[in-house]
Amino acid sequence: RPEKSVGSDDDWEAATAALRAALEDSGLDYAIDAGEGLFYGPKIDIKIKDSLGRAWQCSTIQVDFNLPERFDLTYRGPDGGEHRPIMIHRALLGSFERFFACLVEHYAGAFPTWLAAVQAKLLPVSEKENDYARAVLARLRQASVRAEVDDANETLGNKIGKGREERVPYLLILGGREAAAGTVSVRRRGAGETGVLPVDVVVRMIREEIERRETGLASREEKRSNS
Repeated sequence: RPEKSVGSDDDWEAATAALRAALEDSGLDYAIDAGEGLFYGPKIDIKIKDSLGRAWQCSTIQVDFNLPERFDLTYRGPDGGEHRPIMIHRALLGSFERFFACLVEHYAGAFPTWLAAVQAKLLPVSEKENDYARAVLARLRQASVRAEVDDANETLGNKIGKGREERVPYLLILGGREAAAGTVSVRRRGAGETGVLPVDVVVRMIREEIERRETGLASREEKRSNS
């Protein structure tokens, strides 16, 4: 309890005990930060660590003894008498921007496939393969894969470099041989070249990874390959 605070000692002790009991029931690890409650009541802060081990406060549950008294809030209890309620503030994300910033920091920009803004990028080797790339794009989007075609008038090396900088999980290369065979050459982020595979196999592979919704931190190899 801070030195300057509202509410009685009994209220603070009861509220602190209730919050501690809730944490015990949840099975989560926690630590007591003595004296760090707010002036209007004790609280639970949930902190998220990023890829560098830095802690960011996001979700919070706060007991408020102040506002019910200031607004003279009461309720009629089972005994028929008037009682002062205790207010609980809940902020599940803190702020959306802060929570999303934690995700960006946690994954160092290399989001898992299901969270990535662009899950697959198609890289036609030359202008001749642009139509084939758009046909493959349509099949990916039909399977609800977020995909784009990089048909810029650039070398394949530049396109691959841009895709790696953007941390795209799947780079799909389409040359003349792939167009003739109905295949794509797959480069998976952090794993390098996966091989030349039929389009249906690639679509299914990406969909299965999306549906698994893996949330693990990007491996050192992934970070190194994307740096």
